[in-house]
Amino acid sequence: MMRASPPEVTRLLAAQGLRAAGYGFTAVILGGLLSARGYPPVAVGLLLAAMVAGTTWLSVLVGIYADRWGRRRSYAALYLLLGLSGLVFALVDWYPALLAVALAGMLSTDVIDNGPATTIEQAILAGRRRPHARRFGIYNAVAALAGSLGALAAGLPSLGPTAALFLVLVPIGLAGALLAVGLPSTVEVVSDVDGATRQGLSRSRSTVTRLAALFAVDAFAGGFIVQSFIAYWLAARFDLPLTALGPLFFTLGLAQTASFLLAPWLASRFGLLPVMVFTHLPSNLLLVAVAFAPTFPVAAALLLARGLLSQMDVPTRQAYVMALVDVSERTAAAAVTNAARYTVRPLGPLLAGLAAGVAPGAPFLLAGALKSGYDLTLWAWFRHVPLADHGPDQPHVGAPDRSEDTRSSGESD
Repeated sequence: MMRASPPEVTRLLAAQGLRAAGYGFTAVILGGLLSARGYPPVAVGLLLAAMVAGTTWLSVLVGIYADRWGRRRSYAALYLLLGLSGLVFALVDWYPALLAVALAGMLSTDVIDNGPATTIEQAILAGRRRPHARRFGIYNAVAALAGSLGALAAGLPSLGPTAALFLVLVPIGLAGALLAVGLPSTVEVVSDVDGATRQGLSRSRSTVTRLAALFAVDAFAGGFIVQSFIAYWLAARFDLPLTALGPLFFTLGLAQTASFLLAPWLASRFGLLPVMVFTHLPSNLLLVAVAFAPTFPVAAALLLARGLLSQMDVPTRQAYVMALVDVSERTAAAAVTNAARYTVRPLGPLLAGLAAGVAPGAPFLLAGALKSGYDLTLWAWFRHVPLADHGPDQPHVGAPDRSEDTRSSGESD
């Protein structure tokens, strides 16, 4: 049985849940707002690309300095920046100013973000032993559920697509900062206690570099279909109000929540890597099919079916990266693999805007094809790569992961 969560995990889940609710709300509002203002696809793509680009430079900065400056302090600073970004975005409607705020790095185009805060969260969640796949599943499930509730709130009939609604990020930023400063000191990296010498990648450098390159391809493809773009595309294609988009993204969040909770269970029986690859491939076919959906109900059904499968690779991927490297390499590995995803992702929304200007469904076709190539290459390259030795219960990469079922309840991270 899995033991009770330590205090740092509880606080992280609370902080992340608040952030996800805010992002779920604003991601849908943003898509409707851009459509209501009549921005052309290129302008929409540029703004969404700026948001993703902002997470890139800020995530790299977090990867370099968070352990040195202090994880708690860095985490709190990110939440304060989130609140400030929401304040400015709510009060200013000048397009260049929106681009500047987007480049600050703490706004999200998706209900579940992959921003700079996740690098710190993943390193803390992994602890000091072999990472808990189930813990990462719960972590992502909380984000999906909270984000879906935020998306549902965005679709309330009394709300319209107005920038003032971004003010919701102000109290979320303040509450998240308070939770961050209240984290226990054990979340910090102390070299004389846990042997993490802040040396970065050493033994696993080449392996993580190859993995990061593949993650970059997947993130580039994902950039074509960020949720704000999907909301914009649905609103423009089928002339939909927010009252229709909110419930859709709420239901999609519930589907993703179920997939996050199911993924660790599947990984315990089939292994982390097989679950990452063989749930992702069929989801890519569903993504391609969205481009040809003749009506909104058909498009919604395809998106929901994809949502049940496409996110199973998220908790398994996070646990896989942490299990692949030594304990002392975990923050660096999270930073490198996350930064690789963020670095190329800004190109996706921009190219999606250009592609949609030529053919409305083109972004879905391109994303599905690229993601399928990523899955097949990941399996070919890594199916024989062993995980790091974090203890006697360490299986081969392709073997079932039952470490959480066999751990002693008195064991500490």
